[in-house]
Amino acid sequence: MKCKPFNIDERVERARRNFESGYNCAQSVFLAYADVVGLDHETAKKISLSFGGGMGRMREVCGTLSATLMLIGFRYPVDDPADMEARTREYAMVQKAFARFKGQFGTYLCRELLPPEERSTAPRPSERTAAYYAKRPCGKFVAQSAREAGEMLLGHWEKDETP
Repeated sequence: MKCKPFNIDERVERARRNFESGYNCAQSVFLAYADVVGLDHETAKKISLSFGGGMGRMREVCGTLSATLMLIGFRYPVDDPADMEARTREYAMVQKAFARFKGQFGTYLCRELLPPEERSTAPRPSERTAAYYAKRPCGKFVAQSAREAGEMLLGHWEKDETP
C-alpha cells in the first residue's frame, strides 16, 4: 500500500502532543498516522486503545511498538491468507520492528522499560499529571516509535538489512 505523503517530523510532534494530551502510548503513535493509512480518528482511537501500557497495562510489549505493528499491517497488507510471500514480507517487517526497537532501548517489554515504581499492572490508568510525565520515559518511546513508523510507512525499511 502506498501512503499519502507526510512529514515525519510533523508526525513525531503529533504523536508527542497526543501523549501529552492524555492518549496512551499506543494511541499516541497510531493516531499520528491514522489519516495516512485511511482511518478516521475515532476508529483509530478505538483500535489502538487496548494496546496501551504494554497491552491493557499488563506491561508486556510496549504500546508504541504495538502501534508500529498495526501500521505495518496497513503498509504490507495480506489480502489472501494463502499468499505466503505476502505473509512472509509482513512478518519480516514485524521482526524488523522488534529488532529495531530492542536495538535502541535494550528491550521491548514495557515492564523493563519503566522504572520499578511505575510497573503496576492494576487496570486503572495513572493520572496524567506533571509528576507522571516527569518520571515516565514513555515520551521518548512515543517519539522514537513515531519516527520509526514513519520511516517504515515511507518504505525506508525495505532498504535496511535488519532482520
